[in-house]
Amino acid sequence: MAEVSEDRPWTPENVQQLQELIREKVPASLISLRLRRDQSDVHAKASELGLALAPE
Repeated sequence: MAEVSEDRPWTPENVQQLQELIREKVPASLISLRLRRDQSDVHAKASELGLALAPE
């Protein structure tokens, strides 16, 4: 399984992927796995961008 990194900066490509997955209503738990990031990082970035995550 891929390692999750909490200190890795968000690249423009990562942000674009996050936005696309949120638009597709993918839950944070799956976005976390897909982007190899902690769920708290996904929630924080979505909040920073003003985007609402789909319910689990």
